[in-house]
Amino acid sequence: MTLMTFVYLIAGLLLLVAGAEVLVRGAARLAARFGIPPLIIGLTVVAFGTSAPETAVSVQAAFNGSGDLAIGNVIGSNIANVLLILGMTALVAPLIVSRQLIRLDVPLMIGAGLLAYALAWDGALDRLDGALLFAGVLAYTAFLIVSSRKDKAAENDEFAAEYGLKASARTNAWLLDLGLLIGGLVLLVLGSNLLVEGAVSLARALGLSELVIGLTVVAVGTSLPELATSLLAALKGERDIAVGNIVGSCLFNLLCVLGLAALVSPQSITVAANALAFDFPVMIAVSIACLPIFFSGYRISRWEGLLFLAYYAAYTLYLVLAASGRPFAETFADAMLGYALPLTVVTLLVVGARAWQQQRAA
Repeated sequence: MTLMTFVYLIAGLLLLVAGAEVLVRGAARLAARFGIPPLIIGLTVVAFGTSAPETAVSVQAAFNGSGDLAIGNVIGSNIANVLLILGMTALVAPLIVSRQLIRLDVPLMIGAGLLAYALAWDGALDRLDGALLFAGVLAYTAFLIVSSRKDKAAENDEFAAEYGLKASARTNAWLLDLGLLIGGLVLLVLGSNLLVEGAVSLARALGLSELVIGLTVVAVGTSLPELATSLLAALKGERDIAVGNIVGSCLFNLLCVLGLAALVSPQSITVAANALAFDFPVMIAVSIACLPIFFSGYRISRWEGLLFLAYYAAYTLYLVLAASGRPFAETFADAMLGYALPLTVVTLLVVGARAWQQQRAA
């Protein structure tokens, strides 16, 4: 392992985060100049922008033939989004969950996970699978745009203030916005190249699979924009935005990022048996666990955030044990999937049912 491996990883992550921020600012302001309402910009350009690092890395990895890295980045990012980022954010401040998330977005996130799992069940994701997934994100985006036209003008003002969408008096200001857009794309491409190269080198040096590196180092690194956005929203009191950002990002990762990766890959992306047997089920279980947690008073309390963090620590521990060839790694995985997760889900279902009954009685 050389020093350049870590230089590539750190530089790649920094460029990805900077590129995503610059891209969002430039694209949002440019769209505003064409008369697109700020709320629609927030639901599309900004939401997609926070997942730009995942997109850049998975597409680059798939194009280079590193399918395991592309798959691991998507699955690992979704697990980290819910368990790590929501867990940390809930510890900062209990989070508010909107009813729309429970009734629409979380079920859609679960459905997208099940769809991706079903398409990958034969051990590969081909271009047809990618097209089906990408069609899903197009349909979801169209639905958001249509439904957003009914929203209040105050929400448009909120997005306009948040992303600086007020019109500029300078006649050539659109050139600056276009420059930000192009600069953000360049930074994303450079960052994804460096991060993929560094991740592959790290995997080879440590004797780990690209899947494990994608599930851990790359997944957490590309989720930094979501972490920053959610933590900042929680600290500013915008706790519903913190949760919506995570759910939207998970949907985008499954439908757009995975779909694009399968579409651009020179050949079908092979899905590792370990991912099908363990990582996909964990991702889906984590998504399903959101429903009873969100139902318990339409909020995520600190103890639920701590539970999320404990599960993420256990999941990461399993990956380390399995990668190092420890004999009890399989037993640990069986205990997690067969006992800990079901017990937690049942407990949260009971908590959610009681909260729902209390709300009906009130």
